[in-house]
Amino acid sequence: MRGLARRDWLTLAALNGFSAIAMGAFAAHAVKDPRAVEWIRTGAQYAFWHTMATFASAAMMGMGAARARFAPAFFLTGSVIFAGTLYAMAFGAPRWLGAVTPIGGVLFLIGWAWLAVSARDVDRTDPR
Repeated sequence: MRGLARRDWLTLAALNGFSAIAMGAFAAHAVKDPRAVEWIRTGAQYAFWHTMATFASAAMMGMGAARARFAPAFFLTGSVIFAGTLYAMAFGAPRWLGAVTPIGGVLFLIGWAWLAVSARDVDRTDPR
């Protein structure tokens, strides 16, 4: 089975960035509960940072770091789980859902570690 193409990851990253900005704006202008605002703000920030990490992964792929193609799966799945659970709690889901949130954080960490390993492949043809 073949994985997603770079353009697919970039499309998903752009949609993730769109939703992060939309949720952040919604929290700033329409949500009154301070705890809910903070959950949404935190989720949106982490989702957006990992949107940028997905774009960095694509750039690294273009520089010869083929292994970087795996990082977007960790970043974007982590965004769905991490931000998604925070958004859900902000909209009234049970608080126990917060126990799932760290799974998204672990996926972020795996993605960053994988990206670090992948960086060793950038410009292998350049001896510097």
